[in-house]
Amino acid sequence: MEKKQLRQKGKQILSEMTSSKREKVSKQIAEHFRKTSWWQQANVMGATIAQRHEIDTTYIIEFAWNSGKTVVVPKCFPKQDHSMAFYQITDFNQLEKVYAGLLEPIPSESTLYEKKEIDLLLVPGLLFDQKGYRIGHGGGYYDRYLKGFNHTTVSIATKQQITSEVPHNEYDIPVQHIITEDGVLY
Repeated sequence: MEKKQLRQKGKQILSEMTSSKREKVSKQIAEHFRKTSWWQQANVMGATIAQRHEIDTTYIIEFAWNSGKTVVVPKCFPKQDHSMAFYQITDFNQLEKVYAGLLEPIPSESTLYEKKEIDLLLVPGLLFDQKGYRIGHGGGYYDRYLKGFNHTTVSIATKQQITSEVPHNEYDIPVQHIITEDGVLY
């Protein structure tokens, strides 16, 4: 399958999940997430703010705050160079709705963090394979950001989002860990 078809398949899997199932799976993933050594060792965690149909990252973010960790979230720059930067938030009120309904940090109300300051990065995706390669939303933001990122990367997904193989090229960087409702895959 081509990336475009796989992207559509991933979106379909997520959109067909009921809200109660999504909440249950999101909580199970958060429980597995917080038991990992790389989570426990991280001081600064980068996380996306999930869109309505995605696995809810709220549980992980709130647990990070309650554990005294710093949480940074991405701000994308689509009109410039399709780059992104991560800003610390201590409250969901520091977010604003931007293009495509995404929630991003308000730079004037948050603190910019450099890539090297992030210990653990939660990388979003629609489909994943057993090697950590992923199909994202197609903007390439994380593919660009992961170049030169030397710390821990993890993705969260339902087991239905795990597929045998995701097409990839030399520019694609796999995540190091994937967590589903069943636990840590690797």
